[in-house]
Amino acid sequence: MSRLHVVTGKGGTGKTTVAAALALALADGGQRTLLVEVEGRQGIAQLFETEPLPYEERKIAVSHGGGEVYALAIDAERALLDYLQMFYKLGSAGRALKRLGAIDFATTIAPGLRDVLLTGKACEAVRRRDKHQRPVYDAVVMDAPPTGRIARFLGVNEEVAGLAKVGPVHNQAQAVMRVLKSPETAVHLVTLLEEMPVQETVDGITELRSAGLPTGSVVVNMVRPRLLDEERLKAADGHRAEVARAFARAGLGGARRGGHAERLVAPLLEQGREHAERVGLERGLREELREQGLPMRELPLLSEGVELAGLYGMAGELRAQWQTGTGGRQR
Repeated sequence: MSRLHVVTGKGGTGKTTVAAALALALADGGQRTLLVEVEGRQGIAQLFETEPLPYEERKIAVSHGGGEVYALAIDAERALLDYLQMFYKLGSAGRALKRLGAIDFATTIAPGLRDVLLTGKACEAVRRRDKHQRPVYDAVVMDAPPTGRIARFLGVNEEVAGLAKVGPVHNQAQAVMRVLKSPETAVHLVTLLEEMPVQETVDGITELRSAGLPTGSVVVNMVRPRLLDEERLKAADGHRAEVARAFARAGLGGARRGGHAERLVAPLLEQGREHAERVGLERGLREELREQGLPMRELPLLSEGVELAGLYGMAGELRAQWQTGTGGRQR
């Protein structure tokens, strides 16, 4: 079973929210999960209504099943200092490099190095054991960069391992890739039932597979309810007078021709037509996603926005779908 869950998606699809909900879902039953942020946006802290996350693992939530969710905002500079201390024992020399700005300079001019540090820290959490040799975390969830650069982000260690043929850098990069390309890892892609996010998701799946990286599930977020299908819309459109009389009986105006009830029919039918068109478009997009051969999960649109109660509700929905192997309610 996967222990490192990488969550990616096009901007605006709610990938951070899905990552947070997944961390809560995986913590069910007394499990312990670590939720990792790598983009420095402090989106996790906002979702859990807590202070900005420091560069340390902090408990931020307890699941309904009694499990614990810890969170960590990985800072590339601090991660590089950890790395230098781990392999080169620089001690105070490393702190001097930071004061001189060398650490910030290194992570700025070498974006690949930054990605190595971020993925390396997450993989270290996956491999970490306690004194009894049990995993410290049952699962690690990474709120990763967007789909457009996820394959490059996860695959940069392979490039580094090829450049550094020997030594600790080579060994560390190889160890990270062993985790990222193993069954321990699953990359989940968050999308909406809209053309651009779906196309980026399909492209992302292709890139991940080409890079030999393990894909997990497609999570369709913000799914709107299906209220009316094309057949019912046509039936209503063919009985305008009956619809108008029904409105009148409901107290929405007189039934005479040109009355208030009849004037309501045309705009409502137009809204219904637009809804039916959207349902048809979403049906095609959903089929395009199914053709990718990955499990699909669906999360409903939260009309009130996402707050803590809604986040726990999303976690429950994800947990139920993961346990039953279904893709949520068909809408």
